Amino acid sequence: MPKKEKEIKKQAVAKKPEFKKIIRIADTDLDASKKIEHALISIKGVSWSYAHAVRKALGLDNVALESLPEEDIERIKQALKEPQKFGIPSWLYNRRKDIVTGKDYHLVSSDLVLSHNLDLKRLKSIKCYRGIRHMFNYKVRGQRTRSRGANVRGRVGATVGVVRRKQKPGKK
Repeated sequence: MPKKEKEIKKQAVAKKPEFKKIIRIADTDLDASKKIEHALISIKGVSWSYAHAVRKALGLDNVALESLPEEDIERIKQALKEPQKFGIPSWLYNRRKDIVTGKDYHLVSSDLVLSHNLDLKRLKSIKCYRGIRHMFNYKVRGQRTRSRGANVRGRVGATVGVVRRKQKPGKK
């Protein structure tokens, strides 16, 4: 192949835009071929309505993540960390009136898991009703425990209300 053709091919390859297959936002790998809202709900702590609010606040169209420039992806990361700066309403946050600070937050990924575990630990330490239910792995929100959820969270036992017939000797 002549040198000119090789140079032309190199230039053509260099001009192609690079499409990423996976984009990492908030400690989560997102499929870049999905649209913005659909990809954002893969992040723990982001719902449909919150993903829509983030997209609208940033003024983005609902296009595939791979077609966004790097600046817009950085803005999405910033909006997930600090939604107050982008005008996202506080009633969409998942941590309103925090017990320690009294402020409204929106937590995502590992921060959400950590705060949930700390909440459960606090409930157990003050030995309130919910904390005691959590300690013993019982249902917390008023569900029935007599006839439902026998195998939930590792609790296994005989089901109430079931009578088995005795087997005749010699039969298996």
